[in-house]
Order: sequence, then C-alpha cells, then structure tokens
Amino acid sequence: MKNGLLQMLLMALLMFCPTCLLAADQLQIIVQGVEGEALDNVRLALAVPPGMVREGRIDLPWLRLFEREAAGKVDSALQPFGYYNAKIHTSLETPEEGNYRLEVKIDPGPPVRVGSVAIDVLGAGSAEKSLNELAREFPLKTGDVLQQVKYEDAKSKLRAKAVEIGYLDAAFTTHEILITKEKNSADIRLVLDTGPQYFFGETGLTEDTGYPERFLRRFLAFKPGDVYTDAKIVETQFNFINSERFRQIFVIPEKEKTIDHRIPVFVRLKPAPRRRVRVGAGYGTDTGPRVSGSYKDLNMFHLGHELLIELYIAQRLQGLAGAYTIPSSKNIKSATGLQLNLQREDTVTYETRFISAEVNRSRSFGPGILGTVYLRYLQEDYTIGGEDSSSRLIFPGIRFSVSRYDNLIRPTKGYRCALEARGTTEYLGSDTGFVQLLADANTIIPLPWRFSLVTRGAFGATALEDTFANLPPSIRFFAGGDNSVRGYSYQSLGPRDSTGDVVGGKNLLVGSVELQRDIFDKWAVSAFFDTGNAFDSFSDIRLFSSVGIGIHYYTIVGALNLYGARQIGVDNPGYRVVFTVGFEL
Repeated sequence: MKNGLLQMLLMALLMFCPTCLLAADQLQIIVQGVEGEALDNVRLALAVPPGMVREGRIDLPWLRLFEREAAGKVDSALQPFGYYNAKIHTSLETPEEGNYRLEVKIDPGPPVRVGSVAIDVLGAGSAEKSLNELAREFPLKTGDVLQQVKYEDAKSKLRAKAVEIGYLDAAFTTHEILITKEKNSADIRLVLDTGPQYFFGETGLTEDTGYPERFLRRFLAFKPGDVYTDAKIVETQFNFINSERFRQIFVIPEKEKTIDHRIPVFVRLKPAPRRRVRVGAGYGTDTGPRVSGSYKDLNMFHLGHELLIELYIAQRLQGLAGAYTIPSSKNIKSATGLQLNLQREDTVTYETRFISAEVNRSRSFGPGILGTVYLRYLQEDYTIGGEDSSSRLIFPGIRFSVSRYDNLIRPTKGYRCALEARGTTEYLGSDTGFVQLLADANTIIPLPWRFSLVTRGAFGATALEDTFANLPPSIRFFAGGDNSVRGYSYQSLGPRDSTGDVVGGKNLLVGSVELQRDIFDKWAVSAFFDTGNAFDSFSDIRLFSSVGIGIHYYTIVGALNLYGARQIGVDNPGYRVVFTVGFEL
C-alpha cells in the first residue's frame, strides 16, 4: 500500500513538473583577451536566449549553430571600440554529461585610429557660433582610437543643437567613416546641412476659457518672430500647468501651416474650477495642534485676479489672512498684491495681537529671481516682560531673493538666499523709527554614498531712532524653535530684562549644519548642529547651541521630519522633540 502510494506521488510529480527530477543542462561561456567595456559588450552579444533550454535540456542543434555564429557576434561587438582586425577562436567542449563550455579566445590586435576628421556645416546656419564650436570640439581627433559610441553621440549632439536653435530640417548629407583595415586607420567625414531657420508665428488661444486673452498670453514663453524651439513649447506647457487654472492643456505647433518658415501655434485649454475650498489639520512643535481652512478664487471679475482667504487656529497662534493678487500682463512671476492680516500669538516669551495691511509689487528678474517692494501698516498690541504696550508703524521695505532647487517637494541640490531692508521714521506716522537689514540662506549639497549636506543661516541687524521698548515683538529678533536652534523652545532665546524675562534683541545670528543620509527611497536619517541667538550688541554675543538626530519620511506633499535635540554648552542641558512638515525654502 505504501509502495503504491509512493508510486502515485512520483507519477504526479513527473506530470506537473517533468524536469524536477532531471538535472538541468548548464552552459558556461568563457571569454579571454579583452576587458572593460569591450568585454561587457562581448558578453552581451553572447547572451543566451531563454528558448535554448527546453524542459531542463539544452537544444543541441541550436547550440551548434550558436557556436558557429559566436565569432561573428564577437567581431561585431568589438568594432564599436576600434577593433576591426580581431582574431577570434571558439571551441565548444563537454567536460561531463549535461555541462557545456564555450571558450572564446580573442586577440583584438591593434585598434583602428582616426587618420583625419572633416566636419562641415552648410546652409543658412553655417555661421552659427554654437554649431561651429561643436564641430571644432568633436571628441574624436587625429590619432585617437576610433570609438563609435563617441562618434554617434557627438553626431547626435550636433544635429540636436541645430534643431534647438530653429533649424528643424537639419540633416547630415554626408556621414561616413572610411576604414582602411590594412593601415588600422579611419577617416571621418561629416557634412551637416542646416536648411532654413524657423521662427514662431502667431499664437491662437481657446476663446471660451473665462480668462481674458491678455492674461492668457502671459504664460507664453515665446512671441512671434522668436526662433522656434521645442523647449519653448514645453516651457509654455509647464507655465499653464503651474498656474493651476486649467485641467487640460495642449500647446500645438501647427507645422503644416508654416508660411515663410514661421510656425503658428494653437493653445487649447479647458479651465479647472475657479473656486476652491480646503480644510486641514496638523501639528507643529512651535504652534501646537492646529486646524486651518482656505478659500481661493483664481479668476476674480473674470480678469485672472486671485483672491485667497486663510483661517488658521492653533494652540499658540490664531489668525485670519487675506490676499488679493493682480497679475502683471507682461510676466507670470510679476504681480501687484494687497494683503490684510489679523493675528494673535501667545508664546512663552510674549503675547501679541496685531493687524497689518500691505501693498506690494513683485517683479521677476529671471528664473528663480524675484524682487519685491512693499509698504506696510502695522498696529500691534503686546505684552512682553510683564508690561503692556502698543505700537503703530508705517514702513516701506524691499526684498530680493534667488532660489535654485532641483525639486520643491524633495530637493537633492540647490540653494536659496534672500535679502530684505525695511525701516520707518516718525515723519511717516510711526510711533518710533528704525532701520533693519535681514538676510537668510539655505543650501543643499549632494555628497557621495547618498549623503547630502544641508546648511541654513539667518542674520538680522537693527538701528533705532528711539528706545528699544517702543519696538513691537513682531519687529524684534528672537531665536529658538523648529527653524532656529532646535534644542530650545520657540522664541525663547534673546536678551532678558531685569526680572529675567526674554524681551528680544536688536540683532540676530543663527546657523545650522545637517548631514543627511538616504536609507530607502522614502526614508532618510540625519545628524545636526544648530547655534545662534538674538542680542543687542555685536561686541557681546553669546551663542546657544544644540545637537541632535532626525528621521525623515518623504511624501507627495513634502517630508515628515522628526528630530530629537539636546542642548550643549550649558549646565543641566535639556532635550526637545521637534516635528515639522516639508523643507524650509
């Protein structure tokens, strides 16, 4: 009975897995005589297709054919690296049953070297500086080993550059490598005929978007008469996408309608809903638990103007803010803005309530470069150092910032720096006069082995017409908190009054260095050092410092950052846990 059961199990195993009890045939390919990229290419040419093994057995007729064709495959694989006179010997052996070994012995011989290079640019673009520079800088020179990869890459770059600057019909009328095997020599001959240069023609727009045509044309990265490039088409597409006003965007070059080498473009748009309401909840170490809501209208009065109203309620911060933005008709990064802000903040250092109104004008000076001038009214009531006070300020200011990050959600390299100057006097209707200079910068530097170095710094300086006591907390400087010295609580560092209460300082100096290491696609760890303080005199600075570690999880809305920080350089150092969302740009 047991033997019969065993036989049945054996038959079932053979039925469902006929090769399980048979040793699979093996093929070993040994290549000798070359190394590096040439060896890699030979191995790739001799890769065994899956179909040669059937039910665990090698198809022997196919293997014999494979052995006969191997020399030709190897010869073709060596030619891109300059070896055109290689001697190749192959042999197929069977050391034991079911095992096969294909030996490939290669004598590559001397490589073919470049004898002469002649590259000409003809047509309307023959005088283009960029094309002639690429021709002069062709990577293969007389005496170099002929490498087809370099040849094809340089050839492609030359034509791509011609297309990039508007010569859409550019083509090689001659592209040849004349090889003399007996002399191991090759002559390169390239002739690029650019053809005519193309330009942008008129641009048509969808008429029923609800936005005025003048507003929509702000997003065009080109104007009639500009040299035609596909890059400008892509940039225009992204400009419309980033406006968040359209759900469908097609920027279509109508090349079939080209007249006098001018290509018309049609932009087809389908608008997204203009009004949006969002609510959210979260937590920040500086502010405590919070809820927020916002209302946005992207097309006020059907003029493309934007209205944003935000309400935020947190444990230590509450506010209502409104902003009305009038976009410039010339540049998508330029605009005029009106802002109104009501805010109450209650920290361990002070309690303040203020209303501010601002009118500003922003202008783009290039990608990532923005300048802003503004005039602000501030009415602030506050309690600090056990004393109640109020202040009215009317002050102009100017901001200038440069931002260069490879990604705004999860940047891996880049920097941002900003400089701001602001000030007022009693002659402008303010209760006190002051002048302030503020600067801050962030950098991300990629390092080997998935490391990156993140640095951050902030500086502030104040000159006063009157006593410091007349300056409200929102204008004074404090240190400590999630984006300052993380080992200390929010706004807890600065000069103190006679009772020991922190009252803020005239000046600020804060810096941070953080070393991060990616450990998975969405995770990273870090170690950091923070230092800084607010102070009244540059001759009497005391800096407070902290060190710590962090863990980061990256999401589609930014990083979730959890830090543990420890004070250093003080008696009885304290610890603090910090949680933030996103990267501070």
